[in-house]
Amino acid sequence: MYILCNEEPLWMSKCLSIGGPLEYKGSWKKTTLSRLGLCSENDENLQKPRQFDGFNSLYLYRRWYRCFTSLSSFSFDDGHVERKDDLLLNQFRSQYDGKGPVLLTKLAETWPARTKWTVQQLTKDFGEVPFRISQRSPQKITMKLKDYVSYMQLQHDEDPLYIFDDKFGESAPALLEDYSIPHLFQEEFFDILDYDQRPAFRWLIIGPERSGASWHVDPGLTSAWNTLLCGRKRWALYPPGRVPGGVTVHVNDEDGDVDIETPTSLQWWLDIYPHLPEHEKPLEFTQLPGETIFVPSGWWHCVLNLETTVAVTQNFVNQSNFQHVCLDMAPGHRHKGVCRAGLLAVPGNSVKDNENHPSVPMSGWNHPDMSRKEKRFKGSESLSTSNSINHCSAFEFSGVQESLENQEFSYDIGFLSQFLEKERDHYSSIWSPTNSLGQREAREWLRRLWFLKPELRELVWKGACLAINVDKWYSCLEEICACHNLPLPTEDEKLPVGTGSNPVFIVSGNVIKIYAEGGLAYSVHGLGTELEFYDLLQKSGSPLINHIPEIIASGFLEYEDDIYRTVPWDGKGMPDVLVKHYPLEVSYANSCFPLGLWSKQRFGTSSSPDVSNRPIWPYMVTRKCKGDIFARIRDVLSKTDILPLASSLGVQMRNIHLLPLPHMEHVPKSGNSDVKDCDDAAVLPEWQQLVSTLNRRMKNVKKHLANWGNSVPQALIEKAEGYLPPNMDFLIKFVKDDGDLVHLLPSWIHSDIMDDNILIEGITESSSFSNSKGSYEADPEKMNAIHIIDFSDLSIAGDPLCDIIPLHLDVFRGDTDLLREFLRSYQLPLLRGQANTDIYKSVKNSKFSRASYRAMCYCMLHEDNVLAAIFSLWKELRAATSWEDIENLVWGELNRYQESCTP
Repeated sequence: MYILCNEEPLWMSKCLSIGGPLEYKGSWKKTTLSRLGLCSENDENLQKPRQFDGFNSLYLYRRWYRCFTSLSSFSFDDGHVERKDDLLLNQFRSQYDGKGPVLLTKLAETWPARTKWTVQQLTKDFGEVPFRISQRSPQKITMKLKDYVSYMQLQHDEDPLYIFDDKFGESAPALLEDYSIPHLFQEEFFDILDYDQRPAFRWLIIGPERSGASWHVDPGLTSAWNTLLCGRKRWALYPPGRVPGGVTVHVNDEDGDVDIETPTSLQWWLDIYPHLPEHEKPLEFTQLPGETIFVPSGWWHCVLNLETTVAVTQNFVNQSNFQHVCLDMAPGHRHKGVCRAGLLAVPGNSVKDNENHPSVPMSGWNHPDMSRKEKRFKGSESLSTSNSINHCSAFEFSGVQESLENQEFSYDIGFLSQFLEKERDHYSSIWSPTNSLGQREAREWLRRLWFLKPELRELVWKGACLAINVDKWYSCLEEICACHNLPLPTEDEKLPVGTGSNPVFIVSGNVIKIYAEGGLAYSVHGLGTELEFYDLLQKSGSPLINHIPEIIASGFLEYEDDIYRTVPWDGKGMPDVLVKHYPLEVSYANSCFPLGLWSKQRFGTSSSPDVSNRPIWPYMVTRKCKGDIFARIRDVLSKTDILPLASSLGVQMRNIHLLPLPHMEHVPKSGNSDVKDCDDAAVLPEWQQLVSTLNRRMKNVKKHLANWGNSVPQALIEKAEGYLPPNMDFLIKFVKDDGDLVHLLPSWIHSDIMDDNILIEGITESSSFSNSKGSYEADPEKMNAIHIIDFSDLSIAGDPLCDIIPLHLDVFRGDTDLLREFLRSYQLPLLRGQANTDIYKSVKNSKFSRASYRAMCYCMLHEDNVLAAIFSLWKELRAATSWEDIENLVWGELNRYQESCTP
């Protein structure tokens, strides 16, 4: 037990789980105890290793061997990859790009890095600079370069740490001047995004002998180039779809997240490689200083440092791999599994590889046999390990599976795209957390490409069809335009705009929104509630009507018998097309708006599933409001510019929260278990959805907060139960002196007051699309002219604080002056009842009525990760010792405002 407990990998794992800056102390045990403050530099107990006679372990011996083996005996060889001095761009594109790897020996000859990027010189110039270390834990690990060099000299780790820093251009910007992107790789579609929007794309790599990168496919199916500046690297590669022996591919069938389980590069070369038959061995070569390797999209590769090395690498998207990158963004798991594991990911098929791919020469490699499923299983048996079998989720392919019986795997986009899950809505479905871009960022990227690279619109359209099903939504758009005699979209108008969860198009000054988010029942209620809201505004004469879009048309799109047809609907009555498809019981079928607010309220607490599989989508057409989306221009505006916006938002949010609620008919008793968290006699029906939802989350608050990963410090998670009220109805009902209950009045809640749902006038810009921030001019006299859009998430969550939270955190970014300006024009009490005097008498000295406390509770139990925004805006709060500290700093201004409203 003593021997096993003193194993260095155990202490290394413990040490790296702490995160933060790291300084190696000669052993991982000593480093860990030192970081935890459990030993001094000269602790004698660490200097006296104990000796045991007669103990032996083959497992520990193998590990010891890997820790102390030398790789210097690996001699240079030509390998299987072609070596070229350089290539013309057209040669590269026709012979290698998207086809196979090539090693280029003279691309970096003129770089200053060829002479300056030695370990000695880098340590001299950047020794005090912290660099990111290869991730071994969820925590971020950094080491000063001088400390890392010391670690390299002292360590005997089986899999040494190595610098793999994608932010080196920020921490040591002078390094960017020492190299340039080779001429063959300068086409890059991601550089159309602002730097802070781009996925990680360049890395500084420094590592000692035995370190390296284990088997992987580059993120997002991008391509890469890697230039070695000093030392030697051993490379192994397999073509797309060929999973290396000893590697397991897991694809999550819910969100498409790809996880690759692989031995370390050293372990693979020592333990697995020697047992591979000749025809199953990979492409191999040794990379020398000054040489650049090109790795095409989808290729598996593994790298082992034969000695201390320094290298730089960049990933990129160009015309060759653009569609593959877009395909990999699409939601689902089938296509992701096939792109990486080939047809091994398809159960029940005997498949052989495509003999025509790749086309580069591979001497000594019987390529046509490489990916046969039978041979993979046979190879894994000979290795006596189940890990070499590719474990992908079991896929249901319906008609696709039968058509694959005699097909060969191909990395051609036409072949791979047939594995997309057609039943999944690519626009609004959950995307994999490992995608190179999120849904909103991807849509913005495609739109920028559409405008800034018009010569590539055919290619961009194909990519958009793969990533967001734009061809389907464009067909819907054409039908809506034809039905309502609107002009057909121009070329510039063919892609959706905005970053919301529904496809939105702007056509000749009209905004056409197709409700796709959340399935049929959710989207139908979104449209129904929005139409009821607009009707209420007209009848009440609210001034808000001048600050929201004007509705032109609304209805449903139905796809049946390969034909789209449009059915207009104004929200009143139940249209036949819904009666035919709608699976849920409608409690308010006889009301004026049967799918409006109160039906949505019941639907929100109903457990009845949306079982309709028929393609049917609600839609709405409105006039385009004047102004610019605030999210797009906010970073070029000063605080002085934004103050009028805050004031105007206060006025319009007051108008929303003052609107009367529609008449509420009797709500039938719901069979949903969520509602039983509420005492019907004590909680008004209007509040039941909010209270029951929050109570359910509160019962599992530790799990709820832990779901946000590292966003919330563990010490605060442990204190959450003690901070929250016994029951969430404590926040909306209070007891008078005579024992009677007093309830807060519920309000209409927009639910999505974010910077992308606010339009602001008075801003002029030099260009609509630009890689830079551009130049803007603000007209203060017009800055208070705003419009609020997207009311599809309307609810009667009831408490106005539910709208103030996203305003303060997203629109104002935590600026107290902007919040104060908003409240100055808002002028509504945060506690409103039938008689405000009764409310204030009942809540006097009650923490449950404190605005800051209620806001903090709503943040903690929010369905979105609101706390991540708080800890991002106020980084010092990660060291907070109580929720009260966070409450006071973030929401204290609300208490001062509430006191000013007290009668």
